[in-house]
Amino acid sequence: MTGRAALSLNAGSSSVKFRLDAIETGTTRRIASGEIEKLGEAPHFFAHDTAGGKLAERNWDDDTAPGYDALIGFLLDWIDKHLGGARLAVVGHRVVHGGAEFQRPVRMTKAVLAALDALTPLAPLHQGHNLAPIRAINTARPGLPQVACFDTAFHHTQPLVATQLALPRRLTSHGVRRYGFHGLSYEYIAGELRQVAPRLAAGRVIVAHLGNGASLCALHDGRSIDTTMGFTALDGLVMGTRCGTLDPGVVIYLQRQYELSATEVEHILYAESGLLGVSGI
Repeated sequence: MTGRAALSLNAGSSSVKFRLDAIETGTTRRIASGEIEKLGEAPHFFAHDTAGGKLAERNWDDDTAPGYDALIGFLLDWIDKHLGGARLAVVGHRVVHGGAEFQRPVRMTKAVLAALDALTPLAPLHQGHNLAPIRAINTARPGLPQVACFDTAFHHTQPLVATQLALPRRLTSHGVRRYGFHGLSYEYIAGELRQVAPRLAAGRVIVAHLGNGASLCALHDGRSIDTTMGFTALDGLVMGTRCGTLDPGVVIYLQRQYELSATEVEHILYAESGLLGVSGI
């Protein structure tokens, strides 16, 4: 293969999913996809071709497992070998939170990375993991361009009534507002809907993003006008381990009645609630 290629990464707490595309005139073409899973335990790397056939696989046990940066380096080295004569030209990253400032994809710089790092308290379970491979690639391939794409960006078309919380304006001015998430998923669905059902796509549509994290989005002519997730990814629907919409008085009660710290309450709401909480399973 000759030419250029683009790598897309979706990094989480326990895995890094990737997709490799050839950059062609006016479009891209998938070459391979895969994952490094079981991070922090016994990492497992695998890659498949477009037909689902195995291209590569490797396991590490607990004793021989390399660190995070070394695993990202391993992935980059494997991609170089797989591309042959082609060149990896850019890496794109899914980043959960872009705050109020980042409303479209942006090329990574030191200043952008610092600004995104400052948003970590708004997405404590996601943001740090999303930024980790960016830092690792900066170290391993400092000249390789990287671009961040945001789950919050798609929802910046919402009207003020959908984004503002009924809190003092001084808090709103400091970024305490509804942002919405899963925007990359909704943007993709909106684009596909325009292709398969343009008349429906031009109207009012409710889209569901269902998984361990779940939300709904109201679209009008392919643009987000409201969504169930708000200030954080805790809000809205009941999820796998997250509570969804909750009377804020519950948080105050837990802190006062049980003398729980903010960290302890956060763990309950993010990791012990939702379907896990109500089922006990």
